[in-house]
Amino acid sequence: MSNNRSRPGWTLALTGLGLFMTALDNMVVATALPVMRQSLHGSLSDLEWTVNAYLLSFACFLLTGAALGDRFGRRRMYCVGLAIFTGASAAAALSPSIGVLIAARLVQGAGAAMVLPLTLTLISAAFPPEKRSGAIGIWGAIGGLSAASGPVLGGAVTQAINWHWIFWINVPVGLALIPLSAARLNESFGRPGGERGAQPAGARLDLGGLALAGAGLLGLTWGLVRANAVGWVSGEVIGALVAGLALLAGFCWWERRTAEPMLSLALFRRVEFSTASAVSFFMYGSVFGALFLTTQFLQSAQHYSPLQTGLRLLPWSAAAMFVAPIAGKLADRYGNRPFMTAGMLLLGVGLGWVAAVAKADLGYGALWLPLLFAGIGLALVLPTTSAEVMRSVPMSEAGVASGTSGALRQLGGVFGVALMAAVFARKGVYSSPAAFTEGFRAALWVAVGLSTLGVLSALVGWPRPNRVRQQSAVQPARLEIAD
Repeated sequence: MSNNRSRPGWTLALTGLGLFMTALDNMVVATALPVMRQSLHGSLSDLEWTVNAYLLSFACFLLTGAALGDRFGRRRMYCVGLAIFTGASAAAALSPSIGVLIAARLVQGAGAAMVLPLTLTLISAAFPPEKRSGAIGIWGAIGGLSAASGPVLGGAVTQAINWHWIFWINVPVGLALIPLSAARLNESFGRPGGERGAQPAGARLDLGGLALAGAGLLGLTWGLVRANAVGWVSGEVIGALVAGLALLAGFCWWERRTAEPMLSLALFRRVEFSTASAVSFFMYGSVFGALFLTTQFLQSAQHYSPLQTGLRLLPWSAAAMFVAPIAGKLADRYGNRPFMTAGMLLLGVGLGWVAAVAKADLGYGALWLPLLFAGIGLALVLPTTSAEVMRSVPMSEAGVASGTSGALRQLGGVFGVALMAAVFARKGVYSSPAAFTEGFRAALWVAVGLSTLGVLSALVGWPRPNRVRQQSAVQPARLEIAD
C-alpha cells in the first residue's frame, strides 16, 4: 500500500545509528592498532591492510550499494547492508590471525558500503529541500560523535577487555537496527517506474565496471603498500601500479560506453560536484593517514595506554560533534564553500603544527591545541562537502552522486594511509621512540600537503559573480515513496 509520509524523525534516527556504527568502526580500530600488532605479530604492512581492506572494499562497493538501493529499494538494501556488516563484525571479533581479520574487514567494508550512501539518500527523500541541509548537518554531527567517541571507546575496550571486543560492540546494535529499519523507514527508489521491490526502469547493475574498478584500485593499493617491503623499483610494485592505472583507464572507457554505468562521468562536469568530491578525497587522505600514525605515536613513542591515547585525541575528534551542526546551519545562509575552504586550511595548520613540534618526549600541553585546530577544520568540512554534493544534482541522481562522492572519500583514506605509511617506513622504525618520531614527522608533512590540495580544490569551486550556480536551475525530481 502506498504511503507518502516521509517519517523524517524515524529516518534521521535510524540512518544516524547506521552511520554511527559504520563510522565508529575505523576509529576504534585505529586506537587498537598497536595492540593488534603485538597480539597477532603483525608488520606495518599488516596494519595498513587492516585499515585499507575496509576502506578499499568500502570504496569499491559504494557505487554498487547505491545502485542496489535505486533498483531494489533503499530501505530494503539498507537492512541487507546492516546484516552483512553485523555478521562480518562477529567474524572479525573471532579472528585467530591477521589474515582472517583482514578478510573479515573486507566483508565489513562491503556491508558498510551499502549502509553509508543510503543514509544520505534516505534522509534526502524524507526531508523537504528547505530543511535538508539542517538534517545533513545533524547527520554530520552524528558522524562527529562517532569520531569523538571512537578513540576513547576503542581505547577503553582494548585496555579493559581485549581488542576483539571493539568488533563485538557492533553486533547488538546491528541486530536491533535491522528490524526497526524494516518497520519504520519508508521505501524509496532512485528512479520512477517500478512497483515496490521491482526494478525501476533502466536500473541495472554494472558488474563489468565493478570488476574493473575493484581490480584497478587493488593494484594501486597493493603497489603502495608493498613498495617499502620489496622496493619502489621492483617488478612487483611497478607491475601492480601500471596494471592498476591501466585497469582504471579501462574502467573509465567502460563507463562511457555501457548502457547503465555505475559511475556517471557526466557528474564530474558539474563544478560543484567535482570540486566538493576532490575536497573530500584530500580531507580523508589527510585525516586517515594522520590518524593511522598518531595513535601509534602516542602509544609506541610516548608510551600512553590505549585509553590514555583515546582521551588525548579528544580535542581532534570531539570538535566535529559540536562544530559540524553549527557549520551545517550557517552554510544554509552563507554557502558551503567558505566553510570547506576554512576547514581544510585549519586541518592543514593543525597537522603542520604537530609535525613541527613532535618529539619523543613531547608534553601533551604542546599537542592539544594543534589537535583542536585540526578537529575544528574537519568539523567544518564534513557536513558542507556532503551538502554541496547533494545540492549539485537533481534528486533522481542523489544515490549515484552520494555513492560516487563516498567512494572518492574512502579512496582518499586508502591513498593517505598507504602514502604516509610509505614515507613513515624505514629500517628500525619501531626500535626506539626517536626512530618512530622521525618517520612520524616526515609522514605528517604529507598530510599537510594533502590538506593544501583540499584548500585549492575548494577555492576552484567558489561561485563567480558572472556564473549562476548550476543547482539553482535544477528542479529536484519526485521520488517514489512506498511502504
